[in-house]
Amino acid sequence: MSWKKEVEELGARRAMAAKMGGEEKVARQHGRGKMDARARLAAIVDPGSFREIGKIAGRGRYGADGELEDLAASNFIFGRANIDGRPVVASADDFTVRGGAADAALHRKFVQCEAMAHEYRLPLIRMIDGTGGGGSVKTLEDMGYTYIPHVPGWDQIIANLDTVPVVALALGPTAGLGAARVVASHYSIMVRGLSQLFAAGPAVAAAIGDTLGREELGGVDVHTRNGVVDDEVASEAEAFAAARRFLSYLPSSIHERAARTECRDPVDRREESLLSAVPREAKQVYAMRRICAAVFDQGSFFEMGARWGRAAITAFARLDGYPVAVLASDPSYLGGSWDAKTSEKAERFVKMADQFRLPIVHLVDNPGFMIGGEAERTGTIRYGVQAMNAIYRASVPLASVVVRRAYGIAGSAMSNAERFQYRFAWPSGDWGSLPIEGGVEVAYKSELQAAADPAAHLEAIRERLNRVRSPFRTAEKFGVEDIIDPRDTRPLLCEFAELAWRVLNGGANR
Repeated sequence: MSWKKEVEELGARRAMAAKMGGEEKVARQHGRGKMDARARLAAIVDPGSFREIGKIAGRGRYGADGELEDLAASNFIFGRANIDGRPVVASADDFTVRGGAADAALHRKFVQCEAMAHEYRLPLIRMIDGTGGGGSVKTLEDMGYTYIPHVPGWDQIIANLDTVPVVALALGPTAGLGAARVVASHYSIMVRGLSQLFAAGPAVAAAIGDTLGREELGGVDVHTRNGVVDDEVASEAEAFAAARRFLSYLPSSIHERAARTECRDPVDRREESLLSAVPREAKQVYAMRRICAAVFDQGSFFEMGARWGRAAITAFARLDGYPVAVLASDPSYLGGSWDAKTSEKAERFVKMADQFRLPIVHLVDNPGFMIGGEAERTGTIRYGVQAMNAIYRASVPLASVVVRRAYGIAGSAMSNAERFQYRFAWPSGDWGSLPIEGGVEVAYKSELQAAADPAAHLEAIRERLNRVRSPFRTAEKFGVEDIIDPRDTRPLLCEFAELAWRVLNGGANR
């Protein structure tokens, strides 16, 4: 009396499920230049670590004798796996089964996948390749009724956003619910030429008069510029590598702390190039990313969202092996002024850093919030204040380095002025309530009008003011804590990281 027959049936069912949508549809998937769902799961996690949950869930077809003839597998695959030896929950939509549509899935699998990540405090990876949540209009006729929409398990999606790192990879056309699952993440990626994302696809958009192709409506160039998706890559392999790297800087959940890694980059490394990194001419730009490369552990700088909110650079990096969140100005875009999108990007990033307890390093060159008609129409001041609020609310240690400008309300958003200011300024520092260049003519209007030579008088006023604006005058009044040799930036920030992580680890470093 054994269960051999049932075990054999189990093996047969597993083999049927492994066929996914069938040989023809799998070949069609590969013909589009796309990996199938099972290959994707194998590629993104550590080799041999994936244990699938619910593999034989699907729709069985039975003969007149009640015996199973075939099994149409669910088009949602998930399970437990490892990434760099750390447990995660990994999932993938199977486009070969009804184009990834939710009406070919078992909703409980979606819910259980999200619930597993939340209850066991595991990072979650979603690989999304599907047409949406409700199937086609034809489905309604098959059902014989309509319904008020709801998304099973959305409360679990929210719970995961609050507690564990969530990575979403759009790996094909993603519409409706698929698009929502991409956006409901901490880090999202699209593959150029392969991925598109829509609230509704081109056929539905055409019904309201927007006759656009897939790329025009929801391609990479649309969504990596508007901030819907964080990053683009050129291949699925690059998407998997980016997802793995993102997770390497974060803890498994908010209940843990991120890991320190071995560092071979000397803490006392002083880069000579930093001494001349900032031009003496105030209107000349420079490469803030080169400064980042010189300051943080070599090879550790991982930027996200480079194509949107471009006046701010957001990245993870390491200092002496300690992970940190980096917010840096980019003077090559809008002179570093924060517009609405930049402010939105900064707010979102600071909140994520605070949520996962990463110290923040802010490299500042901000002439203020963007001004002018477009800035007013896009509500820059509202988004700017929200970014400032996020910085003030952040409870993790924050160090700021004033590389050049810090003006106006945006300049005051560099850090919470009511806490201890772990702050350094370079000799190139230039700050105030508003730039001197823009206010001299207004402030000295009557004096200039009365001058025999207004141009010469204006130049004399500027010379006087330039002496007053010296950062050393500010330091005399302890208006800035320390002015440093730029070459000392890395050693001092490594010292900050060590102290910050001592606090975050409850008084002791690992």
